Amino acid sequence: MTTGSSSTSRPGADSSSGSSGGNSSGISTFKGQERALRADRLGTGGLLLSVLAATAPLMVVAGVMPTTFAVMGIVGQPLLFVLLGVVLVLFSVGYAEMSRHVHNAGAFYAYISRGLGGTAGASSAMLALVAYNALQVGIYGIFGFEVSGLFSTYLDTEIAWWIPALLAALAVGALGWLKIDVNARVLGVLIVIEVALVVIFDIAAVADPAKEGLSLHAFNPDTLTGAGVGTALCFCIAAFTGFEQAPVYAEETSRPHVLVPRVMFLAVSFVAVFFAISSWAFTVAAGPSAIIGTAQKESAGLLFTLTESRLGGTFTDVLHVLFVTGMFAALLSFHNVVARYAFAMGREGLLPATFGRTTGASGAPGTGSLLQTVVAVVIVAAFAVSDDGPVGDPTTPVLKLFTWFGNIGALGVILLMAAASLSVIVFFVRRGAASAQAWRLATAALSGVALLVIAFYTIKDFDILVGTGPDSSLNWLLPGIIVAAVLLGLVQGLVLRTTKPEVHGRIGLGNEAFQLEKAADSAS
Repeated sequence: MTTGSSSTSRPGADSSSGSSGGNSSGISTFKGQERALRADRLGTGGLLLSVLAATAPLMVVAGVMPTTFAVMGIVGQPLLFVLLGVVLVLFSVGYAEMSRHVHNAGAFYAYISRGLGGTAGASSAMLALVAYNALQVGIYGIFGFEVSGLFSTYLDTEIAWWIPALLAALAVGALGWLKIDVNARVLGVLIVIEVALVVIFDIAAVADPAKEGLSLHAFNPDTLTGAGVGTALCFCIAAFTGFEQAPVYAEETSRPHVLVPRVMFLAVSFVAVFFAISSWAFTVAAGPSAIIGTAQKESAGLLFTLTESRLGGTFTDVLHVLFVTGMFAALLSFHNVVARYAFAMGREGLLPATFGRTTGASGAPGTGSLLQTVVAVVIVAAFAVSDDGPVGDPTTPVLKLFTWFGNIGALGVILLMAAASLSVIVFFVRRGAASAQAWRLATAALSGVALLVIAFYTIKDFDILVGTGPDSSLNWLLPGIIVAAVLLGLVQGLVLRTTKPEVHGRIGLGNEAFQLEKAADSAS
């Protein structure tokens, strides 16, 4: 069969260009182990834990859920998680099928370039780099704030939020240079403990419900009426961010065509069920009629208040500490994703070639890891310099750094998923497989429309999401970062198409370009 060659038929992707493009185009010739990520590092368990760590379950349960109840006034948050789970399972059907044909650390942009062309691929690559950097950097704000709070509460010591944030950035950067299986073990331990504690809370809530008992009112469609539903969708879909990262590690698995789809479906299904049950547990513990008022009163302390009354102070203290370690796991997971996007972009000429090399025996994308660390340190330092509030004030680390960058990143990922849905359709239609893949193309179309609707509400209600006034310039400046990334990548793609068609033709090919060059060398 010629499936591989048919998917690489863009200009410049043939073997003749591969044999000559290495030196003339400035792109790496891919010779040597340093141009490939190390295979067979991750199995199903390691890949699944790496992906789930990015969803930061405890951070979502302790932070996102109370905020959604309080700000949006939506009792039916558990039903929203179910509905979003359905949408993302539909998305995963086509996305997973695409992963059987494309194995590239560039994931989103590799898929988009295969369907929509190299220029769209370059644009989506820049978007992915900015979006995942934003998601990762934003977490440093709430991480630093929570660690500062732990020092104040348990050690009677006041420290500025940015000190633990910067130390964490350095620690994450160091771990990013290690073997991915080492990272997976670190993430695995943290995520398992984190999930176990939330499950204990869920059980305690069910065992000791409020006066309304084990009410299923939160799953009633009537609870989703009101102006806040669209914005609540934006809040809740951000909680899923991470499941889509499985293809980023495809080159480091033993059987990517099997493991990547398996992990994606496991991850999105687990997240949907886990978050639906946990948000329902909140309504049971506080009572459906009281959950909104209680969340508005307790804010981010809602989970800890409910656990202390049921499970005691010691459990709640442990929960506080592991809230922080869970965020560290998310930081490391997003860091690894950004480093691999940078590696893939460097390997294909979208970033300087030095980013397309791995380091030493670890086989990790060291330069990409360094880039992400530098970006994080610079942004955290900038917010630290601008912070003139007292120690313990959440305005800069939480209400600005975490909220602003988290929503910027979430908007970028939503748009990437919508573009990937379209790419899946075009990819299989161009291969003449529309009939064979008809049901997968239908699910891609449905999920793509749903994701565009969510993106619309995200932009429309951005002032609510970031807590600014309706007339604030931030309402267009912050989403403008995503627009700028899309346009910058688009310009880069158009320039490469004109000046370096060999490089443009390789966008999204990843290791296949290496195989083409080896074939060309053998033929010569």
